[in-house]
Amino acid sequence: MIEHLLSDPLPKSYDPAWVEARWYGFWESRGYFRAADTSDREPYCIVIPPPNVTGSLHQGHALTNAIQDVLIRHQRMRGKNTLWLPGTDHAGIATQVVVERELAKEKVSRHDLGREKFLERVWKWKAQSGGRITTQLRQLGSSLDWQRERFTMDEGYSRAVREAFVRLFEEGSIYRASRLIHWCPKDRTALSDLEVEHEENAAGELFSFAYPLADGSGEIVVATTRPETMLGDTAVAVHPDDERYRGLVGKHVRHPLLDRTFPIIGDAILVDPKFGTGAVKVTPAHDFNDFATGKRHGLPEINILELDGRINAEGGRFRGQDRFEARGAVKDALEALGLVRGRAPHLLALGRCQRCDDVVEPMISTQWFVRMKPLADRALAAVEDGRTEIVPAEWTKTYDHWLENIQDWCISRQLWWGHQIPAWYCPDGHATVGRTDPTACGACGNAALARDPDVLDTWFSSALWPFATLGWPEETPALATFYPGAVLETGFDILFFWVARMMMMGLHLTGEVPFRRVLLHGMVTDERGDKMSKVKGNVIDPLDVIAGIAGKTEPQGADALRMTLCSYSPQGRKIALSLKRVEGYRHFCNKMWNATKFALPLLEGAPASREAEVPAAGSLTDRWILDRLAVTAEAVNAGIDEFRLDDAVSAAYQFFWTELCDWYLEASKPVLYGEDAAAKAGTQAVLRHVLDASLRLLHPVMPFVTEELWQRLPRAEGAAESIMIARFPDAAWGRRDPAAVREMEALQSAVRAVRTLRAESNVSPAAEVEVKLFADDPAARAALESSQALAGKLCKAKSVDVVARPDRPRGCAVGVDGGVTAFVSLVGLVDARAERGRIEKEISKIEKDVAAVAKKLGNESFVSRAPADVVDKEKARQAENLAALGRLKGALAITTELE
Repeated sequence: MIEHLLSDPLPKSYDPAWVEARWYGFWESRGYFRAADTSDREPYCIVIPPPNVTGSLHQGHALTNAIQDVLIRHQRMRGKNTLWLPGTDHAGIATQVVVERELAKEKVSRHDLGREKFLERVWKWKAQSGGRITTQLRQLGSSLDWQRERFTMDEGYSRAVREAFVRLFEEGSIYRASRLIHWCPKDRTALSDLEVEHEENAAGELFSFAYPLADGSGEIVVATTRPETMLGDTAVAVHPDDERYRGLVGKHVRHPLLDRTFPIIGDAILVDPKFGTGAVKVTPAHDFNDFATGKRHGLPEINILELDGRINAEGGRFRGQDRFEARGAVKDALEALGLVRGRAPHLLALGRCQRCDDVVEPMISTQWFVRMKPLADRALAAVEDGRTEIVPAEWTKTYDHWLENIQDWCISRQLWWGHQIPAWYCPDGHATVGRTDPTACGACGNAALARDPDVLDTWFSSALWPFATLGWPEETPALATFYPGAVLETGFDILFFWVARMMMMGLHLTGEVPFRRVLLHGMVTDERGDKMSKVKGNVIDPLDVIAGIAGKTEPQGADALRMTLCSYSPQGRKIALSLKRVEGYRHFCNKMWNATKFALPLLEGAPASREAEVPAAGSLTDRWILDRLAVTAEAVNAGIDEFRLDDAVSAAYQFFWTELCDWYLEASKPVLYGEDAAAKAGTQAVLRHVLDASLRLLHPVMPFVTEELWQRLPRAEGAAESIMIARFPDAAWGRRDPAAVREMEALQSAVRAVRTLRAESNVSPAAEVEVKLFADDPAARAALESSQALAGKLCKAKSVDVVARPDRPRGCAVGVDGGVTAFVSLVGLVDARAERGRIEKEISKIEKDVAAVAKKLGNESFVSRAPADVVDKEKARQAENLAALGRLKGALAITTELE
């Protein structure tokens, strides 16, 4: 297969679609992604954060998978036994909603089908659509071990979920109770605390009304933001030390809209005497604080809501009304009775369902819970003692705070799609929980059993992901080799939802942390830092970036997108994705392409070499590039190891574009095209080695283009069949040479200074110039003397002289760079009169800008009121203007010498 791939000549220019269609199938067919359950090599394991089976690739997935693939490919090339385990999550609510939406088109509900037939439809949908994201991950180049792909509802995984539930139940960590929970009326299911997002709503109202005293002696006024819940009130609370109400505690009030009375109680915990009227209505079934108050005082808990958010029979005449409709109706009824005592705007905190955005209702419900504190304590200790490290470290405080204040976790959901809770009830209400389906009640022996219809929260099953995917509860070879994992890499937004829960479950059920390091990245936003959303129309689809949109955008390729995503600091809160940056890295791919195509014919007949052998270096530039290779390899390895992929990307990019292409290739042309066979062979060996190493350094980030180009290089003895299993370079692939670096820096300073002067003086690119160079430092001056010929080639100079004094010869432009002063003769090379006119126009233009900026900076109002960064920007602009003016005036003076 590889022979067939290499028989195709390289196209003239880089085409990402052509390159990226060629190599993934080759890698997968060769088994390069596969890990070994038993091996002498050091294991390195990452489990993919399982995307929802309903999903398609978005920029968050692209970032996560690009980073993880970099980590995996890097360690694979270091010789480790790497496992990157793929899979998808069944996504209970999201998947059920998708399938129910499909059924609605057929005018059928899940209840019409029944549970069994509905689940058949979900599995059918999963078979048809559920693999979409895995196909897209292949397009991104993700080197996952696809033979180990798992789904959170496959047979083995389901067995693990059931085992975890039963163990926790048997030890008392899972229990069933009637408690106040978060209820989503739209999805009709319980939610955990983390699935509720809180927002402040300025449109709230503090509504005051009077409860008449049952004995007719007066009234007590309460204030509420939710008047409709007064239908479920079972007390009015006041502070026991509040003199205004001391004589009322123990009396009863009459409900004005329903036929019942209830007490006035004293409660120092619930009531703030300074808020509102100092009297508070108590609704234990629909408010968390009121629920706790009700338990302290033994109050009834009256649920007034149906599961869809409508008022139930407890609401009397308001029965059947939507909760928000009932709010207005209750206020109107109280108004009609003359009991309204005030209305005032109020900032209201609303809880919304994370998935559907519906307003969540606190509601009394019988659910299954996990006791979290014992689990949380172990997870806290594991991070505190260093068994697991969180990067960036500042997230440790957030992790600690949440676990230290954790509440018991409601794990039951009123859905059909998911892991059905393994509990059965007999007519007497006994619950039997088992690893296998029971035939009789464990308490009374009754054979008439009904299974609990609820399913487990999706996060319960995904909390087992690091070990259930490896065969737990069985003691499998894979589990022994790859657990605990080396790294978990994910977004900071699921630190609580997933990371902390995996820590708790892993420690509790296996006795080990699930991973040694947690690497958290930021959120991908649009270029302005705004969250991407379809409503805003600012979503950047990664597949559109990779393949382009027909007739609208050019394909940028997976390599350019991956490089872009990895070029941002992963530790920032936001990653503001710029399409211009993606385009820039596509140009970099083209640069790699052209450089390699240019080098290939020059490497024909290159001397044979052994894998990773550092060639001898004779010339200054050979010695210098090997030094830079050593420094770059060290920086790239450190950047990846320290989760600073931006540093790794920058080091590899700068080395290839600037040091290899702009300097080394240009400086090597005279030797490679020359007649000195020995010098040519030496430079060929260095060029082949450095080009090979640079492609390897870039491979984890840009796998496709590096494989294509690496395969075309002359093969070293002992080289691997593919770059992805070749050795990753370290500092030993180069050779440190401080003397060569100092000499080369002097040469580079001279060349930059001359090139700048040529450009500023409008010297034709084809013209050869006369150059004189001076350096204060004797070592730099000696370096310039030894490299005069090379400097002449790089500056396109007909003569280069190193002078002992920095006196400017007549008719010469002068420039300084890094301690080197360059003089370039302009005699006969420029039209003095035309050049003077051009310079004078430019001076006039800049002087106007200088005056405008000076006026702005001289305005005290602007300097004191404008943001500091705006003022600093203006100051920097003025400094640049003044420096440019100095250069232009010097150039203007020189034009008089040229006439």
